[in-house]
Amino acid sequence: MMAIIGMFFQDGLTGSAWGDWALYTASPLRAFENELGAQAPLGFFDPLGLSSDGDAYSFRRRRSVEIKHGRVCMLATMGYITPELTGKFPGFLSPGSGLKFADIPNGLAAIGKVPAAGWFQIFSWMAFCEVGAGYDADVNEKKDPGNMGWRPPLLATDNPEVKKRRLASELANGRLAMMAIIGMFFQDGLTGSAWGDWSNYTDSPLRAFENELGVQEPVGFWDPLAFTADGDVLAFKRRRCVELKHGRISMLATMGYIT
Repeated sequence: MMAIIGMFFQDGLTGSAWGDWALYTASPLRAFENELGAQAPLGFFDPLGLSSDGDAYSFRRRRSVEIKHGRVCMLATMGYITPELTGKFPGFLSPGSGLKFADIPNGLAAIGKVPAAGWFQIFSWMAFCEVGAGYDADVNEKKDPGNMGWRPPLLATDNPEVKKRRLASELANGRLAMMAIIGMFFQDGLTGSAWGDWSNYTDSPLRAFENELGVQEPVGFWDPLAFTADGDVLAFKRRRCVELKHGRISMLATMGYIT
């Protein structure tokens, strides 16, 4: 099913089900196809068409935001993992409240444990970083997106090729971290831990179907739109029947394209 839709899409854009991207000369995305971050295997990935107007300023601003969000998420992901491996700081987080660092749980459970004064300090630091660095200064001053004027030790370089490779790595790692931290939040919320066992989520209506045919590694029971959240067995069986029939038709259609 995925294959035949991909073939239709590529055929419509390039004139062939396995056509060369270079044949799609009318695409406004070609203005950005050589930008940093257009990496294999997806190349320039913009499924929502945010860059379809070809606006260079908007593209640079979105790239800046992507880089900054990636940096925050890399730190957040490490913040989730590190206390589990190294333990907590000794001493008190809030001496006045008698609250120790060891009393703060990892993950989402920590939100309700941090005192109001602690949240005030966190948000004050965030505001200081935004104001001190100049909001959108990297874009408005026509610097490279994400360049806030700080050269990190051991990472900054004046070699163009090395710099390009490291910036591409930062983008790729930031994208991975954005996916990782959202996955950690989701799993933490459901199981009580960022790497919690699915068996801990006993309230899930999806458990009614977790042993059905089609529940396969690596995603297990996959229902991102929660069609089966109501636990309706008849509706599940009908959808499975439709899925099988569509799959059979698509297999024939795919072979029809290729053969």
